[in-house]
Amino acid sequence: MLPLVSSAGTIHVHRNALVNSNVFWVYGATALAAIAVMVHLVPYLTDSHCIRGNGISGPVLARFSDAWLGLVAAHGHRSEVVNDLHKKHGSFVRLAPNHVSICDPDAIQIIYGSFVRLAPNHVSIRDPDAIQIIYGHGNGITKSDFYDSFFQVHHNIFSTQSRAEHARKRKVISHVFSQKSILGFESYIRQHVAELLEQWDKLCEGGRKGTSGNDGEGGWEGRLGRAWFNCKPWFNYWAFDVIGDLAFGSPFGMVRNGRDAAPVAVDQEVAMAEYGKGEYVDDTEPVCAIREIPAVKILNDRSEYAPSLGVLPPWIRPLIRQLPWFVRGKEALRDLVGMAVAAVGKRLAFPTDRPDILSKLQQGKDEEGRPMGKEELTAEAFAQLIAGSDTIANSSCATTYYVAANPQIQAKLQKELDEALGADVSGNPVTTYAQVKYLSYLEAVINEAMRIHSTAGLGLPRVVPEGGLIVCGKTFPKGTVLSVPMYSVHRDPEVWGANADVFRPERWFEHDLSKLQKSFHPFSFGPRACVGRNLAMTELLIIISSIFRRFDIVLEQPSVRLHTTEGFIRKADDCRIGIKLRMKFLVAMGTGDWGLLFERDMRLAATKEEYDNMSRIWCVNVNKHFARYVFLARVQR
Repeated sequence: MLPLVSSAGTIHVHRNALVNSNVFWVYGATALAAIAVMVHLVPYLTDSHCIRGNGISGPVLARFSDAWLGLVAAHGHRSEVVNDLHKKHGSFVRLAPNHVSICDPDAIQIIYGSFVRLAPNHVSIRDPDAIQIIYGHGNGITKSDFYDSFFQVHHNIFSTQSRAEHARKRKVISHVFSQKSILGFESYIRQHVAELLEQWDKLCEGGRKGTSGNDGEGGWEGRLGRAWFNCKPWFNYWAFDVIGDLAFGSPFGMVRNGRDAAPVAVDQEVAMAEYGKGEYVDDTEPVCAIREIPAVKILNDRSEYAPSLGVLPPWIRPLIRQLPWFVRGKEALRDLVGMAVAAVGKRLAFPTDRPDILSKLQQGKDEEGRPMGKEELTAEAFAQLIAGSDTIANSSCATTYYVAANPQIQAKLQKELDEALGADVSGNPVTTYAQVKYLSYLEAVINEAMRIHSTAGLGLPRVVPEGGLIVCGKTFPKGTVLSVPMYSVHRDPEVWGANADVFRPERWFEHDLSKLQKSFHPFSFGPRACVGRNLAMTELLIIISSIFRRFDIVLEQPSVRLHTTEGFIRKADDCRIGIKLRMKFLVAMGTGDWGLLFERDMRLAATKEEYDNMSRIWCVNVNKHFARYVFLARVQR
């Protein structure tokens, strides 16, 4: 029946047409709903990956859809949520229709107990025995399509799922990360630590004077003899400067300028096309059109975007990328690649004999035996830029937080540093690797911080190969996604004791060290483990020892726990601390009037133990006349 038109020109649709239209939409919606149910229900009922047959539990929604894991990842607390599931369900947890999380150290070698289903085909295994199984050598297991969400211009050593391609890439750069090569970089690392200490010295001076400033994100305030500020951005600045120098021969200048700013190529394709073509005499001259970005902020946007996208089925990702939140993450990823493009372009425009990571990458060959193309070179540079800055900054920040939160641990660490490095503070304030590499309590402090914070705490997904896999007594067929959540393994009471959630470096001396090491994998495990672990540990040893040797650090709010947000790695949202120079450094610097300085610092002592410790240090570092003044002051008190 055609619509009727009145003389006034009004269109009247026949009632039957409206009914037919409504019926169409009802049938259409019903059909779509039926299809959606079938797509998600049939795989669960057929149980082709034997997850339900193995008796593996998890959230109800995770049995049918990846949406549950996607929502958890987007909210930034995946490791904590998965850990709670393992506490409830045991070593195996289903995270998605085809993803099992396994919290068992033995599974690490096999994959990459205790099973929890996180999605229809994703099982989480909280068993240290699973680590060897899942992440070890020679098992045929590959990375899942989760890593495609990190892809931009070309797959890099981190994102590639091909074992052969990864082996080729790792061969190119592994020797540049050997301990021998890292020691060749030590002077550059120490130079940037010295720059950070110099900036913090200035803040301490402001703290003594009660002034304030805008350096660093949110600025700083001087009161009660200390400088109070958020240290997290400063660790980001320092880590970006270090990796910029080691990878591209030039730091970004973030520490020196006290702000989050880095150059990014405006047009990446044009900039890559010009790699190494121009002739430049001034290394301050830009080699391509650039703009400035807040790299740390953008890195945070990207790190939340990729992991939440990666847990979703590949077919829906193009649609999800159009949502506003994901658009921001996609733009952040593009900007970070542009940052790598600008850094590579500048480095190639000014050749140098100094060895750096980029020079090693240039020596690499592609799968055809030819030099790496511009896209692959950029992708590898991007991987080094991100991996070399984000993880070390967050590990440094977490270590600082936990040591500052425990004054007795800080005092014990400083005692070890003072005894090992001597009383002379007139030289370079930055420690050397040789000075601190054998300090057992320092190593325990860093290991304990990496354990309890677990910078890379989520379970890294791996796909079961042809022939299936037996993990901790359970059999999984080809195509099942398995993971071992390191956050949960690092907090397993059966390994770490009933106080596994407590920061306590002493546990590294009291427990069976071989058992602890079996369950301790802050850099992952096996052939896909972090290639830069030697660099990371060298940086951590130097930065943590230098900071706590020089400064007395407290938390602004001691009762507030470190709040984190997790994308691919767990990041501290902020870490507000109060710092002041330790007594012996104040004396060595000849700061202020001795009598007034002494009296003021003694008033800042919170306890008799701290007061006695301050007085002892004063006595050691000043002349006999002033030592007598200190002694009399103690007696009078």
